[in-house]
Amino acid sequence: MSRKSISIVSGCFNEKDNIRELYERIKSVMTNFPEYDWNLTLGDNCSTDGTREIIRELAAKDKRVRAIFNSNNFGHIRSPMNVFIQADADAVITLCSDLQDPPELIADMIRQWEQGNKVVIAVRQKTECGFLMEFFRRCYYSLLKKMAPEEKLISGFTGFGLYDRCFMDALKKYKDPYPYFRGIVSEIGFKRAELPFVQPKRKHGETKNNFFTLYDMAMTGFVNHTKLPLRLAVFSGFFIAFLSLLTALGYFIYKLCNWNSFQVGMAPLVIGLFFFSAIQLIFIGVLGEYIGAIYTQVKNKPLVIEEERINFDE
Repeated sequence: MSRKSISIVSGCFNEKDNIRELYERIKSVMTNFPEYDWNLTLGDNCSTDGTREIIRELAAKDKRVRAIFNSNNFGHIRSPMNVFIQADADAVITLCSDLQDPPELIADMIRQWEQGNKVVIAVRQKTECGFLMEFFRRCYYSLLKKMAPEEKLISGFTGFGLYDRCFMDALKKYKDPYPYFRGIVSEIGFKRAELPFVQPKRKHGETKNNFFTLYDMAMTGFVNHTKLPLRLAVFSGFFIAFLSLLTALGYFIYKLCNWNSFQVGMAPLVIGLFFFSAIQLIFIGVLGEYIGAIYTQVKNKPLVIEEERINFDE
């Protein structure tokens, strides 16, 4: 019987202070599972801080370290997905290279996989990174789950997990050039186990996420998994039209009752104009997000353009 294999993958961008420790901690965990062949595949998203040099050094010393170097920075969604789907093993584990996904959880994931679970995911119970950000994350997931109850999205799930070959085969049938992986995991299904964990603070470097990248990921989740915002626009239109009719009727009746003393003035007109304009802009923006998603699908770009691969032919 051939030995089973496990591929551990991680995307990285300017993580020179974390890559070496990531490798050492993964290596320490995998020494407890000598019955498996394993490799670590690092997908570098065109780092500029010396990360690639460290990866080359690790790959030269250990042939189990593989690398995919992108020709440019293809973003925080496309690059990690590309390195993930390149894995060809009986199980694939994906985690972030910033060490906020504890590599030590890999041991528990493998044990759950051995018990027959096809998907084993780490679910963040709380984080040491700050209350405010965690609060907004919980609000977002709560809202998304209410808008797309049929998807059964997982709160606190970031993608960190182990995925069996059958899951990977299903994932490769998707041809989405800008995927929302957290939603795809819920959509594909299979027997799943969840491991709670506390997300530690980043040890080295600075987070690559900002308001725009987080907003991008949040809107990708909405656009890919629910049409409710579009329908809210229709419902809001009917409701505001009805409200406007009632307001106009109220003004008309009040004017009839107080013909000589009641002066409407410009204030209601100006307030109403700005209010309705704001509502229109919001829903035009929502419509634009869906059109943008369609445009992305139509262009059908590759996830990334690769510049170099290391140790893939071993």
